[in-house]
Amino acid sequence: MKNIDPIEQHRKWGGKFEIKSRVDLAEDDILSIAYTPGVGAPCMAIHENPELVYELTRKKNTIAVISDGTAVLGLGDIGPAAAMPVMEGKAILFKEFGDVDAVPICLDTKDPGEIVNIIKAMAPSFGGINLEDISAPRCFEIERRLIEELDIPVFHDDQHGTAIVTLAGLINALRLTGKEMGNVRIVINGAGAAAIAITRLLKDAGAGEIILCDRQGAVYENRPENMNPEKERIAAITNPKHVTGTLADVIRDADVFIGVSAAGALTGEMIGHMAERPIVFACANPVPEIMPDDAKAAGVAVMATGRSDFPNQINNLLAFPGIFRGALDAGVINITTAMKLAAARAIADIIPADELRPDYIMPNALDKAVARNVAKEVERAHAEE
Repeated sequence: MKNIDPIEQHRKWGGKFEIKSRVDLAEDDILSIAYTPGVGAPCMAIHENPELVYELTRKKNTIAVISDGTAVLGLGDIGPAAAMPVMEGKAILFKEFGDVDAVPICLDTKDPGEIVNIIKAMAPSFGGINLEDISAPRCFEIERRLIEELDIPVFHDDQHGTAIVTLAGLINALRLTGKEMGNVRIVINGAGAAAIAITRLLKDAGAGEIILCDRQGAVYENRPENMNPEKERIAAITNPKHVTGTLADVIRDADVFIGVSAAGALTGEMIGHMAERPIVFACANPVPEIMPDDAKAAGVAVMATGRSDFPNQINNLLAFPGIFRGALDAGVINITTAMKLAAARAIADIIPADELRPDYIMPNALDKAVARNVAKEVERAHAEE
């Protein structure tokens, strides 16, 4: 970072976002319309017709970025106050890339029921909810209940944003290697929120055999140890042959490795036992499951990581601004599977087929055309549904 001290830079910024007025208050008549007495008219209009809140307030463009600080980046459970720099960062990315107004909110509770009730109570102020850095398996229950009980879109970016950009990268990696989604064998290392969401979206996209691995090894139905309800549910739609063993065992002849786990989990020797032209997405941060140079030496055909200092960054920034831009513009209640698939294809299709290279399967995360394309395709998917 060019020898910039992050602490001093954040101290200089004094926070990364602010709220600015959209109204010029220099004249008395404008002030009297923006606030009392003129503000009473839109208040009563909304009271009589609640849908007018989307026309007469900023709700139509405002979301909440909400965390409890239990799964922040690779730092773990560091608490709500310590999570604020991340939530502020997310808010400015929403604005910069999707022109979505986002308010960072960190909650001082870990109780799923209390979190749901708090978010439901504040929901009238927002057009959408982006959940962030909430640990598994609590995040599944929280998101599921909010989707069921709110009439605005709810999106847990750690799950679905990660799944969308992973699918986008895989679409292009498969195009480049001449392989088909339905015919490849995919091994996913990790069985937390991101891994489970990736698995579900890949299945929705037509993926064939998928095997998840955790610290215990391959996940399969009725495994007696280290299971939870979410793992049981995902086991029912993966690993059809009930393969057992460690990652080193199950990765043999796999076409694709997707890592959302820990540094060093994958070795060059394991890649050597994969199928021809193997695809490796090593997305552990800050240190991937295998470093790109080691993967290339082992014969990987396409390599991606979660880092910006290597080619092919699997970065959620490619997804969430456009997802919410499209969802807010379309006035959706739920962000559906069809919208997520459309978003993944939109990200992949930014790169023309004749420009795909092993080191160029993902668009630049700073390319603002990506969010516009994603938003358009999300709206189109909503219209078709």
